[in-house]
Amino acid sequence: MAQRGPPQLGILLPTRGILLGDGKISDPSVLFTLAEMAEEAGLDSVWVGDGLLSKPRLEPLATLAAVAMKTSHIRLGTSVLLAPMRQPVQLAQMAATVDVLSKGRLTLGLGVGGAFIEPQQREWEAIGVAPKERGERMTELVQVCRQLWTQDTVTFEGRYLKLNRATMLPKPLQEGGIPILLASHHGSGSKAQYRRAARYADGVISISDTPEQYGEVIRRVRNYAEEGGRDLNSLRTAFYMTVNLNQDREFAGREADDFIRRYYGVNLWKEKWGPFGPPADLICRIREYYDEGAQEFIFRFASLNVVQQFKVFLEEVAPQVDRLY
Repeated sequence: MAQRGPPQLGILLPTRGILLGDGKISDPSVLFTLAEMAEEAGLDSVWVGDGLLSKPRLEPLATLAAVAMKTSHIRLGTSVLLAPMRQPVQLAQMAATVDVLSKGRLTLGLGVGGAFIEPQQREWEAIGVAPKERGERMTELVQVCRQLWTQDTVTFEGRYLKLNRATMLPKPLQEGGIPILLASHHGSGSKAQYRRAARYADGVISISDTPEQYGEVIRRVRNYAEEGGRDLNSLRTAFYMTVNLNQDREFAGREADDFIRRYYGVNLWKEKWGPFGPPADLICRIREYYDEGAQEFIFRFASLNVVQQFKVFLEEVAPQVDRLY
């Protein structure tokens, strides 16, 4: 592997977190405060998550359009947008609009989401998509978006989508269209998931893997890319971490567990989250994922006091990470 620079650091804006406190919506201006702090501190990116019914929050692309107006150069991303819940042509236009408004700063992290618990299943039913169709719909959606962004006229014949000499404006400002990172996980990953990323994506993003599992995901995607004759030396590799920074590990663990249960309704992954504790623990964990191939990191702070967590991160984590590489 070619020599790499230091990890790229980004944070998740709490578009769901502002809905978790005592049943009231807290001040959404915290989203802009955090984005401006991140840009001023020299971080690489800010991201927003997605969810409709099972994990309600502010709509991601509308939010990023607003954040684009408050910032000038930090990159913006979705981590991750549940793409099969969207009509592909509309999604292509919405994303292109954000890219234009942000002057070419958007990255789309896309995933098929889950359908393992009842609230998730009801979410897919409400949108009119059978959960078993998620993967195939994603494959068609990525192809259609890419073509609409880069071609004057698009004709496409798929199982779920058909286009006949379609033209979409505006086009994204980024050459080749908006970069796409596809969610790829070791535990739930299928061959189809890896092949889709290898064939159509600019990179991969994962949330629930151990460092070793994440490294295996990258190797599998690269292998499928080589089999298909595609050069993925420039493959973007992102990892999404849920952390809580506090010298008291016991307190950090309790606060994080409370946040995760509010966020999801249940703590599904338990030990796969974290670390929860001193900043030094997070620095070590970043190194482990970096050594396995992660280049971009997205941090979600498992706390309702996100600004304070972020201040600790900027003071005690980010400077140390830069010095390690």
